[in-house]
Parts: sequence; C-alpha cells; structure tokens
Amino acid sequence: MLQIYNSLSKRNEPFVPIDPEQARMYVCGMTVYDYCHLGHARVMVFFDVVARYLRACGYRVTYVRNITDIDDKIIKRAAELGEDIDTLTQRFIEAMHEDTAQLGVAPPDVEPRATRYIEQIKAMVTGLLDKGYAYQGANGDVYYDVSRFNNYGALSGQQLGELRAGARVEVNESKDDPLDFVLWKAAKPGEPSWDSPWGRGRPGWHIECSAMSTESLGNHFDIHGGGMDLKFPHHESEIAQSEAATGEKFVNVWMHVGFVQIDQQKMSKSLGNFFTIREILARYRPEAVRFLLLTSHYRSPLNYSDRSLEEAKAALDTLYTALRGLDTAVPLPEMSTLRTSPETATFFSAMDDDFNTPEARGALFDLATEINRVRCTDLAEASRLGACLRALGGILGLLQQDPDEYFQVVPSVLDSRAASKATFTGEEVEALIQKRAKARKDKDWAEADRIRDELQAKGVVLEDGAGKTTWRRQ
Repeated sequence: MLQIYNSLSKRNEPFVPIDPEQARMYVCGMTVYDYCHLGHARVMVFFDVVARYLRACGYRVTYVRNITDIDDKIIKRAAELGEDIDTLTQRFIEAMHEDTAQLGVAPPDVEPRATRYIEQIKAMVTGLLDKGYAYQGANGDVYYDVSRFNNYGALSGQQLGELRAGARVEVNESKDDPLDFVLWKAAKPGEPSWDSPWGRGRPGWHIECSAMSTESLGNHFDIHGGGMDLKFPHHESEIAQSEAATGEKFVNVWMHVGFVQIDQQKMSKSLGNFFTIREILARYRPEAVRFLLLTSHYRSPLNYSDRSLEEAKAALDTLYTALRGLDTAVPLPEMSTLRTSPETATFFSAMDDDFNTPEARGALFDLATEINRVRCTDLAEASRLGACLRALGGILGLLQQDPDEYFQVVPSVLDSRAASKATFTGEEVEALIQKRAKARKDKDWAEADRIRDELQAKGVVLEDGAGKTTWRRQ
C-alpha cells in the first residue's frame, strides 16, 4: 500500500483518499516574474511523477498547479523592464510551459491564475472578517489574526512565542501582532488593484492559494505540495485561513520537496551558481536533466553538477541500449499485471515507500541487466521484459523515445562539441552504411575502414552485429 510522509504529522502514513477512487492534489506553482530555475524544475518533475504514479495505482487524479500572476516581485520586475504586467506574466507563463514540456512534465488538469479568482478571494476574506479571524488595519490592509488559530505553527513545528521572538519589527504599526499576515493589500499608486468592501486593493499571497485550491478541489482534499521553502509561512498560513474560513480540515497530506544544491552549495543568485531550466537545457538532453532530478529522494537535497548530469546521461544510455533491437510490437503490459510480476516488484515497493525514486530507478537497471542476459538466447522474453521496462519508465516520465532515435538524433545545441561533429544527417549516415556494406561484400576492407573512420570523426559510432549494422551519435 502506498505510504506518504506527511509533513504535518512528521511520519509515513497510508494514503487513503477521501474518495476511494479519486486523488485530489494541489501544488504551489510559479510566481511568473522570471524564468523557472532548477529548483522549480525539481518540484514540477517530482509532482508530475506523483500524478503519474497515482494514476498507475488506479486513481482518477485531479492535479491542480496554480500560477501566481500578481505579486510584489511581479510589480517590481514589470516596473524595472518598463513592461505591462499582463504582458510580462504571459511571457513567462509561456516560457514555463515550454520548459516543462521539454522536461516531459504533463500539464496539470487545472492551472488557475490568481488574477482570475479575485471574487473567490474577496469572498474568503469577507468570511474571515465576519468570523472575527481578520481585521482591517489603520493603513487599509486586511490582516489575519494569527492568535485566533490555535494550531498555527504545527506544520513547521514552531511555537508562536518563538516565532514572535524572531519576527522582524514592522515599520508601521497597523498589525496587532508581528505574525499577523496580510489578506488584502490597500491599493498603491500605479499598482494593479480591484474594488472591494475595504477599498481598492489586491490580494495577499497566502490567500490566493487558499481560494484557488478550495475552488478547484473543495474545502477538504487529499494532497498539498510544494517546495520546502513554502512550509513556513506560506503553507502554515494557508492552513490557518482555510480552516478558519470553511470550518473544515483543509488537507490530509502535506508534501515538501528538498532544495537543489550546486556542487554541494545551496543554489543562490548571490553566489553566482543560479541556473534557469533553459540554461541547462541549452547544454544537456532534457531527459538526462529529468533523470538527474529523480536521483535523490524528493525530501533530501539534490546536488547538481556537470559531472552529475554526465552520469545521468550515461545511465540513460545504458537503459536505452538495453532496449535497442527488441521487438517494439510487444504491447505494454497492463498495470495490474506489472504490479504482480516478480521482475517489477522492487519498483512498486520503492514507489509505495514515499515515492522512493532512487530505488525505483535501480529496479530499471535490474530489468536492463536481465534483458541483456537473455536477449541472445530468447529475444521474445527480452522483448517482453523490454515492454515492462518501458512501462515502468513511463511512470517516471522516462524511456519513451525510440532507442535508435535516442542515439541517432542530433541534440541541437545541447552540447556544442557533439553539434560541431554532427554534420551528417540520418539519411547520409544510412547511405554511408550501405556503401560500407558493399565495400565489405567486395572485400574492399580499406574502403570499409575509411568509411567507418569518416563517420567516427563526425561523432557517429557504428555497431556491427546480428547480421546488420546499427549506429548512434557519440
């Protein structure tokens, strides 16, 4: 049975959805004022795997990942660039969609944008005011009264007294408590704003997610996720305002993804080791990047380096090599069959253990080893195992390319060294292979060797075997 570590209870728990046949999941998405970075990629890839696995387990999944398209950072960036806010956010939304598509991340079922949920946000703020959980400050902002919610701090494991002791002193004295957070910000000159019972203004960050998630999934749903940095104060505040507004439990399971480190250091713009997804994809295959993002357990830090990406590429090569030459007409097995097959048991055991992708990836290599062991004596069995490997890879969003195409495709500008060598098209390579075959038939070994060397010099490796010659890019 699937067990998930719940950040709220601090332990693994059996996953028991509210509706036995449906899993409802909300993940905090991007604040679209810049290109997505590697940390964002890790969160999006991981929860894509969660959605895929839940579907593989037989659940109907409703996966919601929001977009924050109104925020202090967005307003500041638009002003710096002299750009209209709608134009800025749309540009970065489109860039995010391009990046995630390259990484094999399927679109969420619902992708709400904060600016399209203003009425729902105002309704939730009104309810909190009516119930005495919120108040309007002298500056016109509406605040949530943290002292009214007894369990504030439970998710992050902090006590209110400790939080207050570490709170920054506010410049204004509009808040009753340093921990109180804004629900509705009074309008400032030149900023986007909407009419409300409390004057023109715009929503605070935390209330946006509460309104979007409950509108999309109901007051009480199964899973809420995001990066580790969102645990406090964002998710802590979501719990407080949502449960106060609805009178119901907000979320059953909270999941948080660990940070990305660059050569063992935390990724940071100040350290100069900050990489966007598209910067990395300009140098490496997208599937290798995705493979790397699944090498560490999602709650642990992930170390990124050029060496680790090269290792991920080499590991993918190993798996695709095992799939080459197999009968691709063999249909993928049904998921119910896979779960009961002895050769795939390790994979499902790993995934059922809080989505242990490092162990699950190990199971793929076990299958590849078995394929290579039997392929010379039993191609039908090797092809059956290959179908299993492709099916399991699909749950992780891997191994969905044709093996020959994987090795033969020119990786665009992914690697300037490979691109500089790859001057032959696939058709040209095939023509040279046919020319070499004729030379070998005529026992013109010098010409056959010359053609092999010419291809090798351009990064094309020939592999002779089983009565035919295959090729791959170096």
